Amino acid sequence: MIVVICAAGLFFLLAIALHIGSAIIVAARFRRGGRGEWPLPDMPPVTILRPVCGLDNFIEETLRSSFHLDYPHYEILFCAADRTDPVVALVRRLIGEYPRVQARILIGDEVVNGNPKLDNVAKGWRAASFDWIVMADANVLMPCDCIQRLLAKWRPGTGLVCSPPVVFFPSGAAAELECAFLNTYQARWQYAADSVGFGFAQGKTMLLKRSDFERAGGLRALGAEVAEDAAATKMLTRAGLRIHLVDIPFEQPVGQRTLKEVWRRQVRWAQMRRSTFPLFYAPEILTSGALPLAAGAFAASALGLPPGSSAIVMLTLWYGAEAFLAHRAEWHLGWRSPFLWVLRDLMIPAIWINGWLGNQFVWRGNRIRLMTGAQKAAGHRLTSVGEPIGLRSNMIRLFSRRGARASPLNGASSRHAHH
Repeated sequence: MIVVICAAGLFFLLAIALHIGSAIIVAARFRRGGRGEWPLPDMPPVTILRPVCGLDNFIEETLRSSFHLDYPHYEILFCAADRTDPVVALVRRLIGEYPRVQARILIGDEVVNGNPKLDNVAKGWRAASFDWIVMADANVLMPCDCIQRLLAKWRPGTGLVCSPPVVFFPSGAAAELECAFLNTYQARWQYAADSVGFGFAQGKTMLLKRSDFERAGGLRALGAEVAEDAAATKMLTRAGLRIHLVDIPFEQPVGQRTLKEVWRRQVRWAQMRRSTFPLFYAPEILTSGALPLAAGAFAASALGLPPGSSAIVMLTLWYGAEAFLAHRAEWHLGWRSPFLWVLRDLMIPAIWINGWLGNQFVWRGNRIRLMTGAQKAAGHRLTSVGEPIGLRSNMIRLFSRRGARASPLNGASSRHAHH
């Protein structure tokens, strides 16, 4: 019994040390706020590829941000698979509003490697005028110095610079729960890993050199995995190239969410991580607060420590570290945040189990089946199964709730509002 108590106590101490340590490392990185500088004298021309599909929350703001970049020479290629998609009319209107910006929309559906996003963006990849390419999802709000911040992390031997998703403008408890997952949990671990030299690609925003990327395997090779960022990580690592994250991540305004949407999204990502990096996925269950805090409570009780005060101390240390990081990084932090962090940590074991059990999911109207290890070894490529089940067509929603900030594109303050 003594061995069990000691093991539980040691596990808790190790877990909370890693938890607090990762929060401090990431907070220190953001405190420096190092935008850095492009190491070469000339700023290279850049092509921005933005695949579009459906009308997400804040879609007009995020797409409009593409036209407000403070960069001397860039073009924007919007890629749509279906000309009847309602987002096509929005893109054409925005292009018409900014005649001085070199931008166009490419429409067409083709199968390159079975990944719907990459199949959509392939036409833009071929049409790009420049070797430097930024691939940015449609729901990313691109800051005016977006390209400079990406280029600032590029060094000799780099294959990719990315920005993970960090969620802002949540409306409702479910959207704030998504903040709890993406910000102080997933982004924290991604930045902590990057800070100690373990870079993983993140498909939300990626900067790359097309010539280097093609030599490493190219766009078609990304169909080797269900997630293009995981395939890019493996492909570039084999080529001896490194992956880095921008010092300050770009915003993803989220708006409204339902609990079902948050659950399905987290399960889908868990299935993809399990499929692409099973050895890294296996210990993920230990990274939430549920098991470490339970182990700490067990050890404290077995040692005769007061259960109430012990629980308060452990909870304060664990979630106080997250609050410190959210405040320092200027991420969303509201009165519901601590309760939602606890809920998230209770959900993570269930999500982790579902990640092992599921083998297909629906993304943007496409039902996608995960490949087995034998299929990957045989060189199979990702395929979609079944018929598309329809485009997601949410109405554009701009929120003006108390505490939310106005769009920086409209000249308002660019400081984050915590609510």
